[in-house]
Amino acid sequence: MLTLRQLFLNNNAQTTHFPLLLEFERAEGVYMYDTAGKPFIDLISGIGVSNLGHSNPHVVGTIKEQVDKYMHLMVYGEYVQTPQVRFAEKLVSILPESLNSVYFTNSGSEAVEGAIKLAKRYTGRQQIVACHNSYHGSTHGALSVMGNEEFKQAYRPLLPGVSFIRFNEPVDLHLITSETACVILETIQGEAGIRVPDKAYMQALRQRCTETGTLLILDEIQAAFGRTGKLFAFEHFGIVPDILLLAKALGGGMPVGAFVANTNVMSAFKENPILGHITTFGGHPVCCAAGLAALEVLLNEQLMEQVPAKEALFRELLVHPAIKGVRGKGLMLAAEFESFELNKKIIDRCIENGVITDWFLHCSNSMRIAPPLIITHEQITHACTIILEAIDYQSNIPA
Repeated sequence: MLTLRQLFLNNNAQTTHFPLLLEFERAEGVYMYDTAGKPFIDLISGIGVSNLGHSNPHVVGTIKEQVDKYMHLMVYGEYVQTPQVRFAEKLVSILPESLNSVYFTNSGSEAVEGAIKLAKRYTGRQQIVACHNSYHGSTHGALSVMGNEEFKQAYRPLLPGVSFIRFNEPVDLHLITSETACVILETIQGEAGIRVPDKAYMQALRQRCTETGTLLILDEIQAAFGRTGKLFAFEHFGIVPDILLLAKALGGGMPVGAFVANTNVMSAFKENPILGHITTFGGHPVCCAAGLAALEVLLNEQLMEQVPAKEALFRELLVHPAIKGVRGKGLMLAAEFESFELNKKIIDRCIENGVITDWFLHCSNSMRIAPPLIITHEQITHACTIILEAIDYQSNIPA
């Protein structure tokens, strides 16, 4: 009889020739447990999904409760479904007044697709501006606004009319014109290795978009829901986007995304043609119920307020001659090494010793550190001890 690992390799589509092949049986809190019961500290939160850790009791209980009521009923936007309505109501209540209409999708990539369509439809323009080293997903439209040719060159032709500016470079903002439908960028760049822009740059970007009638789309698919120490990363910069993209932690572990805009903008989907954007499973009732439950936990347990102190502890402990620096905001951090080869060896050693971490698509010499917000100071200390041991073991540079 074939093992589960063999069946995985035989029947599940692979995206590399070297999958990690870790096999987990259960997950709880900041830990994942393999089939032998070995615990692994999850320092990447399933790439930004598990902000509350794994198997949060309130989220799990809410999922079970909703499953007993109903699951899929109809394509999104037709029936009044309590989980969708309550979740949208809660999101709007914690967002700026101008962001008052929520369109639920299945994923972040689909939120990107919907937002780009909305910007083109509302403005009547075709040109799109994105940033170098950006990452917005892997579907064709999202890939078109990715700022890394290595990952997109094999899939051309992509969307026409897309140009790129340098992130956090004010001198490029003149490339946004009255012909630009939208500018799309990550409030904090993720796959570029966690790049935090200057406040002055973000405010100049907002002003330029306003001057030219261009919609500003901020991708907070990784950065929202407390990851940076605030509910939304744009709060750090004193600006408000025209369209906000959400996913990952939005669903508390369930698959859901959203793009949020003003009702006047979102109404462009209602006519010429009607049904301007359609999704069958977007806003699935179980996913929306889970998302609302996760948001309640985040707000009620004051997890965001603890983030700055936890960031400070990581920065205090991750000091080593082999670490070139630690970048980021809150619990969205990157530790930089000399090369990808060294970084990969350190990551492999960490995994071997029970700490799950990763590298970045556009910054392979940096280690991703983005644990669940519930991680304790003791767990941070333990994880950093394992990271530092791995650096000593692999780098031949003593601490």
